[in-house]
Amino acid sequence: QVQLVESGGGLVQAGGSLRLSCAASGRTFSIYAMGWFRQAPGKEREFVAAIRWSVSMTYYADSVKGRFTISRDNAKNTVYLQMNSLKPEDTALYYCAAHRDRLTTSPSYDYWGQGTQVTVSS
Repeated sequence: QVQLVESGGGLVQAGGSLRLSCAASGRTFSIYAMGWFRQAPGKEREFVAAIRWSVSMTYYADSVKGRFTISRDNAKNTVYLQMNSLKPEDTALYYCAAHRDRLTTSPSYDYWGQGTQVTVSS
């Protein structure tokens, strides 16, 4: 099992920045990739960004490309999501997820955190 704990959410004005963190524990050696997803009220969960655990390979949703950056610190078993130029439409509950055998934009990840709320005011 892998446990994931997100932090760093909050309230920010449009144009501002936040950095989310996701700390992984447990069987972290089984992780192949980590991803961030988000879900706004009344909407489906959507892909935001993903990163391979062992090599530098990333995917981004078109809606966040150029504004968000995903990175990892393997020594700390932590993945980050740096979010710049935030917009009100970025408001959502952000989830961290871990996949055991692929890097994908699909929500077919094996492990999920509880989520951290990001609210962007206009």
